[in-house]
Amino acid sequence: MALIGYARVSTEDQVTDAQQDALRAAGCTEIFEEKLSGGLRARPQLARALDRIRRGDTLIVWKIDRLARSLSHLLDVIERLEGQGAHFRSLSDPIDTGSPQGRFSLQILGAVAELERSLGRERTLSGLKAAKARGRVGGNPLLKARDPEAIRKLSRQRRANHLVDLTTTAEEWLPLVRRLRPAKSWNEVARRLNDTLPPDRQWTKERLLRAVKRFVAEGLADPALLGRAKVKRSDRLLTLVAGIARANPGLTLAQIGSQLEAMRERAPRGGQRWNPSSVKNLLDRARKLDLLGEEAAPV
Repeated sequence: MALIGYARVSTEDQVTDAQQDALRAAGCTEIFEEKLSGGLRARPQLARALDRIRRGDTLIVWKIDRLARSLSHLLDVIERLEGQGAHFRSLSDPIDTGSPQGRFSLQILGAVAELERSLGRERTLSGLKAAKARGRVGGNPLLKARDPEAIRKLSRQRRANHLVDLTTTAEEWLPLVRRLRPAKSWNEVARRLNDTLPPDRQWTKERLLRAVKRFVAEGLADPALLGRAKVKRSDRLLTLVAGIARANPGLTLAQIGSQLEAMRERAPRGGQRWNPSSVKNLLDRARKLDLLGEEAAPV
């Protein structure tokens, strides 16, 4: 029964030291740190923490607004934890989801936190309107001046936003990738994925591969997904023909057949003569398995 901590601040400039100290003092053996707005439901580190939780574990935060900034999101997370047989605790609030009283307190405090956030947003909008009325223009002056650190900060934020976008849609593409990779090629995985999606949400092989690489880098997916597509050992001719095409991209189908004949390799049907169509069939299969480079396209 592990105690798992979750600490969050809204920007890269802020630190979670105080939160982490409190979580460690509470007995947390593992802490997930996030630097994203609490208004975003899809947060990579929160997703990772929830995946880490097992039956009997407890997710602990310093304050409930570190976990969620709306009552609906807070209750969604609590419901997921309860479905996993896990619990939730806030160190700064009288919340223990193991009792009816604790759940009642959770709903009340969540509603208060949501109200405070709404009031804060209204105050921010009022301040922006007042500044505009005085002639002050918004925008980051450091970015306008091409400050290197401001540019790096913006780049980090964009990368974080991209990861959030991927996390939001992961339920529609990651399960299929896990089921098919690495047995199937990326072309095949993308094709099957697109069969399930509308035209405006189609994936290319390249975009899907980038998404999986990002998830692997963030520890959200198994590195084995990036392994080469598996080829049966018995299919020796397939790998042989692919190797010849990769080594000599300019060869025609007939020339590849001639090389195979010179190597005394028998054709798929057992004959000594290689027809271009037999070579093409093997190359088409190799291409589906991503065994050919982009330049290897003999005719």
